[in-house]
Amino acid sequence: MFEPMSKASQDFQRMGKDNFDAAIRSYGELNKGLQAIGARVTDYSKRAFEDATRVFEQLAGAKSLEHAFEIQSQYAKKAYDTYMTEASKLGEMYAALARNAYKPIEQAVAKKAA
Repeated sequence: MFEPMSKASQDFQRMGKDNFDAAIRSYGELNKGLQAIGARVTDYSKRAFEDATRVFEQLAGAKSLEHAFEIQSQYAKKAYDTYMTEASKLGEMYAALARNAYKPIEQAVAKKAA
């Protein structure tokens, strides 16, 4: 009579431990992904600031309005292209983050279903 209850209790404890382990692995993947995204955003921000500073210096030294307009136009095109590239890369990183963070949970669910 007590043996089935003991087995059920052990199964329940094992299931709880497996779920906890899956959650910890998921959190680890989430943390790793967010750190990579943070590093990427920091690097992009630093480069964007350096580019803007360089352009400001070029604008300050422009000899004519036409030259200033050309500098500004080139900067705007480069800034836009760089932003679009970074936005695309960050989108890919967020998608990979979601996949990697969900994978331990998915594996735990599949294990229980089998």
